[in-house]
Amino acid sequence: MLIAKDPHPIVIVGGGVIGSAIAYFLTLQQPGCEVVVVERDPTYARASSALSASSIRQQFSTDINIQISAFGIGFLRNVGQLLACQGDMPDIGLHEGGYLYLATQAGEATLRENHALQKQHGADVALLSPQQLAERFPWLALQDVVLGSLGLSGEGWFDGYLLLTALRKKAQSQGVRYVADDAVGLDTAASDGVLHVNAVRLQSGTVLPCRYAVNAGGPWAAAIAGWAGIDLPVVGKRRTVFNLASPATLPGCPLLIDTSGIWLRPEGKGFICGFAPDADNDADFAPLEPEYDAFDNHIWPTLAERIPGFEALRMQGAWAGYYEMNTFDHNAIVGLHPACDNLVFANGFSGHGLQQCPAVGRGLAEWMLTGGYQSLDLSPLSIERIARNQPLLEKNVI
Repeated sequence: MLIAKDPHPIVIVGGGVIGSAIAYFLTLQQPGCEVVVVERDPTYARASSALSASSIRQQFSTDINIQISAFGIGFLRNVGQLLACQGDMPDIGLHEGGYLYLATQAGEATLRENHALQKQHGADVALLSPQQLAERFPWLALQDVVLGSLGLSGEGWFDGYLLLTALRKKAQSQGVRYVADDAVGLDTAASDGVLHVNAVRLQSGTVLPCRYAVNAGGPWAAAIAGWAGIDLPVVGKRRTVFNLASPATLPGCPLLIDTSGIWLRPEGKGFICGFAPDADNDADFAPLEPEYDAFDNHIWPTLAERIPGFEALRMQGAWAGYYEMNTFDHNAIVGLHPACDNLVFANGFSGHGLQQCPAVGRGLAEWMLTGGYQSLDLSPLSIERIARNQPLLEKNVI
């Protein structure tokens, strides 16, 4: 059995965008900090970070999510400088095309309420009447729409895989060690009813003693929590992204959130879109096979009704990945569990991990290095809300 050289590193299980962001900020805030990231698949073939549609928005309905995104967009705008390595400045292709939420009469009050909160936090969003929507987006059919909310800046999309690789490369340049192995367990000890993680065990037989163990396991995070006897309500939920082509052009097309729940945005010369299946057809860890039937049965007819030019819409391909879904309230679970004094959670982002990784990475690095959040208090995302049965309700879930 091999024993790691440094007996007190911070060990992060999961080298996707969340784990890599935490590693980057740890070694940025404390150069020389010993950090080991365990990632079982360096190709990231099934990683949510690589399969995501990769977007960022300010249009949330909770204070903490809006504040997280405010920091996130600033970080993404400056990725080239922040993550530069040996003169190489990464370009993640950030395009601030905005989100456009459409609301029927049933959703109007919620959209107005969310807008007021977003403006309190300085978000650059505007409410548009049907007439204003028609003037700005003449290709939309608006017969059932009474209001729209459009992000004028600070919202859009980017290349999530390039963000992941840039974070990983920068973290490595700052001394982070990535280990291609599979974590299989935790060595723990209890004192006065509180658990302490002494080490992370790997499939190869290596044992990594740790100061902190960080659960950044994405859709598979519940298994890691289970090694410490902790029940984590996080599962993998399959989401399909369809690659579309159409002879119709949609000038100024933002990331559209239709009243049906279907989302659509430009991608290259075409578009990509997706949807959330109903609860009866949303099994945990469904095989990562695209739901092709949903295009003909649901996506195409719905989009053609909203965008008449899409009658000739064609599906060119599709892929599927997992949302690491927090089934309790669809919000991130961040920080310690009261039952364990050094197992740190960064899980359950429910489709928001790429946009929230900068603020969460910074915050958890602060907490582990100083004992508290210094820049943005992430305690509303604490796992303790689950034990108290007090969900953090986010109304803008896609």
